[in-house]
Amino acid sequence: MNQTITCFLPVGEQNETRNTIKELKSSKLVSEIFVVGDASFEMEGVTCLSTKSLFSGETIHKIAAKSTGNFSLIYTKTSALKLGQFALNRFVQVATDTQASLTYSDSKVIKNGQVENHPVIDYQEGSLRDDFDFGSLLFIDSKALKKAMISIDITNQYAALYSLRLALSEQSELIRIPEYLYTEEELDTRKSGEKIFDYVDPKNRDVQIEMETVCTEYLKQSGGYLEPKFTDVDFKSEYFKQEASVIIPVLNRVKTLEDAIKSVLSQKSEFEFNLIIVDNHSTDGTTELIQKYANQDKRIIHLIPERTDLGIGGCWNEAVHHESCGRFAIQLDSDDLYADETTIQQIIESFHKEKCAMVVGSYQMVNFKLEEIPPGLIDHKEWTPENGRNNALRINGLGAPRAFYTPILRETPLPNVNYGEDYALGLAISRKYQIGRIYKSLYLCRRWDENSDASLSIEKMNAHNTYKDRIRTIELKARRNLNRS
Repeated sequence: MNQTITCFLPVGEQNETRNTIKELKSSKLVSEIFVVGDASFEMEGVTCLSTKSLFSGETIHKIAAKSTGNFSLIYTKTSALKLGQFALNRFVQVATDTQASLTYSDSKVIKNGQVENHPVIDYQEGSLRDDFDFGSLLFIDSKALKKAMISIDITNQYAALYSLRLALSEQSELIRIPEYLYTEEELDTRKSGEKIFDYVDPKNRDVQIEMETVCTEYLKQSGGYLEPKFTDVDFKSEYFKQEASVIIPVLNRVKTLEDAIKSVLSQKSEFEFNLIIVDNHSTDGTTELIQKYANQDKRIIHLIPERTDLGIGGCWNEAVHHESCGRFAIQLDSDDLYADETTIQQIIESFHKEKCAMVVGSYQMVNFKLEEIPPGLIDHKEWTPENGRNNALRINGLGAPRAFYTPILRETPLPNVNYGEDYALGLAISRKYQIGRIYKSLYLCRRWDENSDASLSIEKMNAHNTYKDRIRTIELKARRNLNRS
């Protein structure tokens, strides 16, 4: 196999870095090794690239210039790397056979002294999240790397690797090898529920701005960008008995639902509203709880679907198409609460002020005692009227509470799933209509051990991410077709 690999890795703790270098040197395929960062690092047969960050445009340009091998290996972690048997040979074989611009694989991770499998997912057109998990070993065709470098802004401080893989994806397919080809130590051992909000943490704001710029430019180049032109919404197109309906889909949430119901009934507004609770065949006392409140307050509509195959999205469809649904449908999860008694009023005022088809508010992260927990306020300030719907293809959610103009919602059924249904709907609506935003907290999102996403297995996380990437793929194709027409 007459192929060579140029390797690049960041400088970390001396022993960790040296162990990774020794591991790479053990392969006859490795021709050169560069450490990125600390220019004072010394080891025989290793060259230092003095840069501030592995993720900067300056660094990627230097890597491309120094890549003399057929392939370039970029290891993104500072913990020691342990390669599997003939792992680099396998990377070369697959990359050569498929002509992939970038190849990556599953891995094993060491968490708290235990070795666990860390499978990743296949890349697709809609895998536009800047936090897509390739693992920490990126195997890149050097010719593709040098070609992609042209589109990478050398002034980027955070988004250069993101920009690089978007550019590589335009050249050829990014190929995943479904084999555990290396082992490393996992440095971030937080639960899934703690990681999912990193991108909206205020301390990461500069990073997000740069990521958005890179993604927007990619969409413009690849035909998926939508200019800020929107279809007007006519709120008088249909007659409704109620101005608004709060919709709660629920299954076995007797522990939390009562607080949610009280939160809705305490709302004060200048218009009539009702509460539609779609009880998805609960068996833990939830059904009896709902009926108790429905007997006390005529504003509560208790729906038990005839179908037994409904997810959260399907329950929403049941409520939206019910004759009691109001002009505007407002979301509340059975675990959560409105921040105060003015939430519904604020949302409806926002619809009329912004002439939009959908309104998304902001929410506060709290524990079960309603005490604020990190990261606090989730306001999605990255959303702008001009570019929000483009940036929505990069981020992993649109915020809450969500509310919709019912006639448009009836035209766009939610996917009958339990995860990502709201994101799919928001993307589809934003393709044509403006989405309004409220940046103050309207909603208390309670995190507790029984939350559906509090602590997910890697397999469940991968299933969620694969689905959202598929939703993005569908939406990206739709937007490209819209632009062509």
